[in-house]
Amino acid sequence: MLESNLTLDAMAEALAKSAEYRVLRRLVPRTTFTPSSGQSTKTGILLDVETTGLDQRKDEIIELGMVKFDYLPDGRIAGIRDVFSSFNEPSVPIPLEVTALTGITDATVVGQRIDDDAVSSFVDEAVIVIAHNAGFDRKFAERYWSIFQRKAWGCSATEVEWRKHCFEGSRLGYLLNGAGFFHQAHRAVDDCHALLEILAFKIPTTGTPALAFLLERARKKTMRVWAEQSPFDLKDALRQRGYRWSDGSDGRPWSWYVDVDEGKLDDEIAFLKSEIYLRDVEPRLQTLTAFDRFSIRA
Repeated sequence: MLESNLTLDAMAEALAKSAEYRVLRRLVPRTTFTPSSGQSTKTGILLDVETTGLDQRKDEIIELGMVKFDYLPDGRIAGIRDVFSSFNEPSVPIPLEVTALTGITDATVVGQRIDDDAVSSFVDEAVIVIAHNAGFDRKFAERYWSIFQRKAWGCSATEVEWRKHCFEGSRLGYLLNGAGFFHQAHRAVDDCHALLEILAFKIPTTGTPALAFLLERARKKTMRVWAEQSPFDLKDALRQRGYRWSDGSDGRPWSWYVDVDEGKLDDEIAFLKSEIYLRDVEPRLQTLTAFDRFSIRA
């Protein structure tokens, strides 16, 4: 078996050096990273939830996975602190399409409950929680555990400009393949390990870990611009510029809206004046930080 493994490794190495092939390796979760050499570190949490559906107001979490890690000021991963993985039995049967996607069945979760105190203790010392779709995961996590309302959050899908750095897209599988790996997708803790590898990956164009880009973006303020009472026939123009629709069912305005960097606010208002309203406007604005961005409270 050892000889066979060495042969496979040698073959993979030879293929990787050729311009004609790309080699993907099965992701084996790492337990060690580059030592910190005495540098100060901060603690982060990578989080992923599997749920019975997409509606954070009524659907339920069936699995929670988290990886606690330390990172250096320059964005390098210094070490893995701990791993959390737990199932939760929902009040309704797990939909067949969810089981097909995740492999989680009613039998998997029967009698299981996620320990609230264990979650709070695991997360308590972290300065940031990162998910690969924080707009989804944060809303569910906050509904179940209030500690997540007090934490800064980052989104690895939207707060790193992946396409700018020559990746084909921001889906977790695309990014992992770009980093040279494949894994068992759509299981919470496995996705967390995949995300850790992606954030540790050094962007080829800069040699900087992807985590550094995420942290820089997460620290900045963003402005939410509401295009209230905008003309209906210009909805496609708003959509093409990145605006999303709020139907008002969650207490927010019934309106199109977009989140922009603080420095681009003037350009966004100029767009609304010249392309949408054709007059001077003072749109409703919200200032968002990592402590409320991606939250239902925003």
